[in-house]
Amino acid sequence: MCCRFVVQLIAAVLWAGQVAAVEVKSATFLGSYTWVEATDWFGGFSAIHLSDDGSYVTLLSDRATLVTARITRDGDAISGVEVQNRGPLLSSMGRKLSGRAGDSEGIALAPGGGLFVSFEGVHRVAYYSSPAANALVLPRPHAFSELNRNGSFEGLAIDGQGRLYTLPEKTRTASGDIPVFRWDGTTWSTPFTLPPRDRFLPVAADFGPDGRFYVLERSVAFIGFRTRLRRWDVSNDTPRAEEVLLETDTGTHDNLEGLSVWRDDQNRLRATMVSDDNFLALQRTELVEYLLPD
Repeated sequence: MCCRFVVQLIAAVLWAGQVAAVEVKSATFLGSYTWVEATDWFGGFSAIHLSDDGSYVTLLSDRATLVTARITRDGDAISGVEVQNRGPLLSSMGRKLSGRAGDSEGIALAPGGGLFVSFEGVHRVAYYSSPAANALVLPRPHAFSELNRNGSFEGLAIDGQGRLYTLPEKTRTASGDIPVFRWDGTTWSTPFTLPPRDRFLPVAADFGPDGRFYVLERSVAFIGFRTRLRRWDVSNDTPRAEEVLLETDTGTHDNLEGLSVWRDDQNRLRATMVSDDNFLALQRTELVEYLLPD
């Protein structure tokens, strides 16, 4: 009985320490906009980036289609999306990407122009000097070949120094943590890991204008999806002050997979997310916005 009590006491202390390490803050729901286009290319959006003023958006589908559009709003709510340009991403040989090679999942706009894209089917990150340019594939370390086939680079983010960060959806370290890979322009490294919590898996990432690292996570249930948004202060390659900003019930939103964090004209911190409808009639392409606490 004594030993059992000691075990329970240790477990309680560890659990309390884990809870204390995570601060829960409340994001404020602003609105959801269901976007519909009657074309065969439309759907499957897995990444999103908003302009600094939130009026233009770059979207990426998981079939290597890149879209730019103008967003109109009625107050805080999105009221329309008007496509400006769209086109296929190309391989390093200038061919249209398709199949596993075209499973594009994450996007990050380069500070000097161009964009980076992460791919899941064939684990890699590529740079495009323009949307119509051929891909320049970054070096692929051995660690990439060991990633889960359908669970690697869903998220891609770029920090204020122009360094890229990506993290796998399913692959974990030997200790069970989420590895974060960083490209500094020369080499890949794994500067830190993140703690997984519950059954949520990371599907998008972004550095906000506040400099903090945001990770969008998803949990899949039989009747729908749950969404969670976490953030950290990252300094000296150490993530600190973990916060849970949002955690929804099943079915609150569709399959949210893309994340962009920005400030509006009132200097409020916003998160805009987009859902991947998997090109299924039962799902929808949804743009969802929340105000975030500073």
